[in-house]
Amino acid sequence: MVRDDTANGRDGYGGEIPESVDQAAVERMRSVAYVLDDLVGIPGTNSRVGIDPVLGTVPVVGDVVSAAFSLYIVLESARLGVSYKTLLVMIANVAIDTAGGSLPYVGVLFDAVWKANKWNVEMALAELTDGMDLEGEFGDDGDEDEGPITIDIK
Repeated sequence: MVRDDTANGRDGYGGEIPESVDQAAVERMRSVAYVLDDLVGIPGTNSRVGIDPVLGTVPVVGDVVSAAFSLYIVLESARLGVSYKTLLVMIANVAIDTAGGSLPYVGVLFDAVWKANKWNVEMALAELTDGMDLEGEFGDDGDEDEGPITIDIK
């Protein structure tokens, strides 16, 4: 199942994924991140929320279930060959998401704003593609065809 929203970069990564990367695994990771972080649009805004804040309304169990799904993305990334350093950052994102989401009253709001799963998928894809086609990363469109930069000194 390929959704137009993730295939067109709504998950934050719009570049091509090399054929050497397991496409089915990437789609599974994108699907989990989409459901947890971006499933429903908030009318009148450009914001989206997933089921993570809804799961967070169930004390303890909801946060544990959410963390388990989030860790799936980390484990799949490890299986695909993402570096140890990136995996540690991804685990930190999940830990922050779980801790922040478990706070009484503000945890649901925190879960709606903190998009750990979406960010983790973006990090994994960026590393798996060796930084190719990172559109907009530094304010450019990733187009390398502009030629060398020359500076005239007079």
